Amino acid sequence: MNFHVERLRQNIVVLSGNTHRPSKSRTLAHHLGEALRERLSVTVNFLDLVDAGRGLGAAFTRKELTPEALNVVTAVEQADALIVTTPVYNGSYAGLFKHLFDLIDPPALVDRPVLIGATGGGQRHALVVEHQLRPLLAFTPP
Repeated sequence: MNFHVERLRQNIVVLSGNTHRPSKSRTLAHHLGEALRERLSVTVNFLDLVDAGRGLGAAFTRKELTPEALNVVTAVEQADALIVTTPVYNGSYAGLFKHLFDLIDPPALVDRPVLIGATGGGQRHALVVEHQLRPLLAFTPP
């Protein structure tokens, strides 16, 4: 078994970068979260950008977040591991998805196992995983 999986603690956050339900990225995220829950004794918390509400996009700083948006940011920061999926819009993830990660304290994600996925309309959209999601989630502060 993978070393990271063996050390995995209980709290897994599954975050889908969609702003509506149902969605393909939510379906992918749910499938991945359920597959993990079937194999390991973990708690899985399913979240979408829509759970943050309109307050996420209206906040320039973390202090301006609504309680709903702050709950999503805090859940991501406190997760023992993340499963993150996003739809691909115009060759990238949505700006609101990036905005959420801009409001997360970078040290909170250091050494955090992350499984990433994206849904798109063509094979070229698969590049989003390697060229955009991986760098976003692999960033480590100096």
